[in-house]
Amino acid sequence: MKRKERKKVKKYSGEAIIHITSSFNNTIITATDLVGNTLAWASSGLAGFKGTRESTPFAAQTASEELARKLKAMGVKSLSVKMKGAGSGRESALRSMHGFEVKKIIERTPIPHNGVRKPRKRRG
Repeated sequence: MKRKERKKVKKYSGEAIIHITSSFNNTIITATDLVGNTLAWASSGLAGFKGTRESTPFAAQTASEELARKLKAMGVKSLSVKMKGAGSGRESALRSMHGFEVKKIIERTPIPHNGVRKPRKRRG
């Protein structure tokens, strides 16, 4: 009979970068180390929400708390946060990351600087 192998929990001490991507349909939160390698991730759908409830602030908060538990087990103490998108779960995902020292918050939402070229005038 095959013996069950336990999943290894990597011990990581120090700082992590939290990427919060909040769209109108979902909120995805990814934790990376300073180089950019993914340590852990969570989303509203992974937290058990389906359909329109994925885009709520409560779903983002639940996903963020789940990610915080994973990071505590790894030994992460301080965070830098990079937020992107215009969804409703951005602020609540950030607020529920209590227990960590948040060093800086960076806004990464793309903003159009004049947009695309206007269509030509119709002749006639």
